Amino acid sequence: MRSEPITRRKLSDEVFDRLERMISSGELTPGDDMPSERELMDRFKVGRPAIREAMQSLERMGLVAISHGERAKVLELTAKSLFRQMDLTAKIMLAKSADTLEHLKSARIFFERGMAREAAQKASPEDIAALHAILDRQRASLGNAEAFIAADMAFHTRIAEISGNPIFAAVSESMLAWLQEYHTDMLIWTGKERFTLAEHEEIVDRLAAGDADGAEQAMLKHLERSRALYTLPRGDDA
Repeated sequence: MRSEPITRRKLSDEVFDRLERMISSGELTPGDDMPSERELMDRFKVGRPAIREAMQSLERMGLVAISHGERAKVLELTAKSLFRQMDLTAKIMLAKSADTLEHLKSARIFFERGMAREAAQKASPEDIAALHAILDRQRASLGNAEAFIAADMAFHTRIAEISGNPIFAAVSESMLAWLQEYHTDMLIWTGKERFTLAEHEEIVDRLAAGDADGAEQAMLKHLERSRALYTLPRGDDA
């Protein structure tokens, strides 16, 4: 029989497990203040470093928010907060591989084609009005790259929100955020921002008409044209 050594766990890991159970069991709910460091030290009979390390781990997981001079507060877990925890890891992974960036672009196209079909079947007059308002904002942002891209991201995320599924909206927002750093030379390429506006208008027209096939094709045409704009900086395509 193969022997397997028993390893001792760090105190902070034990503290983390107990605090995580307090949250997952409902003993602590979103919006609640966490017990003070002194209370936790007395409760678990451990020193301050173990408490602080465990709390920092909870913060990295998006379970609590820590503010200087205040008690940590339990956060409400959402699909958006879950994906936000992946932001740094995803960006590092993308920066190291041109293939990974291409895979993400392909995944985005596959996903957004489905979102366009879903939105065409579910969009209300209020949804269409909201998309037109975003287009107006994007049109007013011509020449302002940062504002134009922000409106572009809002447009695609708003289409995903029409599904009524918060996970779809979170996926859309995250993929766009991960790609944003590689949307190079935005608005330097003369006139192409107007192609984006025209394509967005066509998508909204198809959504307003309830044309699922037309909305999917308009989205596909738009994303296939724009995918070449997302590239790794030269020398970073390992």
